[in-house]
Amino acid sequence: MTSPVETNPVDEEKQRLRRAMRKARREHAASLDPSVHALLFRRPPNPVLALIPAGSIIGLYYNTPDEAPALSYARFLFEQGHTIALPWIATEDAPMLFRQWSDPIGESDLESGPYGPQPSAENPIVVPDVLFCPLVAFTERGERMGQGGAFYDGWLGRNPGRIAIGMAWDVQKVDSLPLEPHDAPLKAIVTPTRLYGPF
Repeated sequence: MTSPVETNPVDEEKQRLRRAMRKARREHAASLDPSVHALLFRRPPNPVLALIPAGSIIGLYYNTPDEAPALSYARFLFEQGHTIALPWIATEDAPMLFRQWSDPIGESDLESGPYGPQPSAENPIVVPDVLFCPLVAFTERGERMGQGGAFYDGWLGRNPGRIAIGMAWDVQKVDSLPLEPHDAPLKAIVTPTRLYGPF
């Protein structure tokens, strides 16, 4: 007779909340007029720019249609002279790395990865000093819930001392999150209407 599989109540709560918040994020993004959507997240707010040291390597993400758009930040920071990097994942169960994105304007050096566009495997691996993170939910205290793959939490755990900044829609804010020791906090969170932090 096999013993029943133990369930982790925190994992169950996270899964329930992720489903609800993905739905809210998807519906909110779909409700935006395209002309309004294009005007959001054009450049980081000045208090966020003040967190970015000169010459920093900046990690961003190639957003899905539901996520807070990060591509304008990539282009803006590239034009300010920063090295831009995007996540690079060899396989779905491999740890996340970052490779330089040398062409955020023309997007000529991207290829298809397990989770969408990512830099060419020929681009150099880099370690961002500042990391802009997508998220599923956040609190006003800087707590973050990701997609569940632990890619960002794992990367931040392996690279301590990096500045992590979340990007989100206002609808993604919640009062509290079920947290575990490996869940990495954020230095700040940017939404279309507010800046939370710096913490």
